[in-house]
Amino acid sequence: MLVAVAVAGLVAGVAGLSIAVVAHNRVNQVVDECAEMLRRQLQVASGTVDERALRDLAIVHYDALKEMSGHRSFSLALLNAVGDGVVLSSINGRTETRTYSKVVQSGHPVEMLSPEENQALRAARLGKGPVVSMDDPLPDFGNGDRTSARA
Repeated sequence: MLVAVAVAGLVAGVAGLSIAVVAHNRVNQVVDECAEMLRRQLQVASGTVDERALRDLAIVHYDALKEMSGHRSFSLALLNAVGDGVVLSSINGRTETRTYSKVVQSGHPVEMLSPEENQALRAARLGKGPVVSMDDPLPDFGNGDRTSARA
């Protein structure tokens, strides 16, 4: 009985340590990305950047309909220095293509974004473009589920 309790305690301790390491790594990633966002905003505030000119873009290619391969669909984010702009998406299938545009104000979407659109927006805001994949780790900026559904 005592051995079982000791083993259970050891397993719980290892699990807790693993969770702590993952959380620590995530916190470091978010801190680094926040520092990059602040640096980019300071460039705008110092007046060295024309805030109306398009400066940030990112494109994500993907298979939206799972009926084709080759990543024919895409989402493209185009933003100015203050985060205003648009996310354009083209969903390509065998027989049709659909195109969507969604407004972005101050770096935040006005409408809900798909995960691919959200990835393009986040990559553009961080200056990680022009080409980004869905596998690239980027912070979520606290948007949570609000921007994860396909509009």
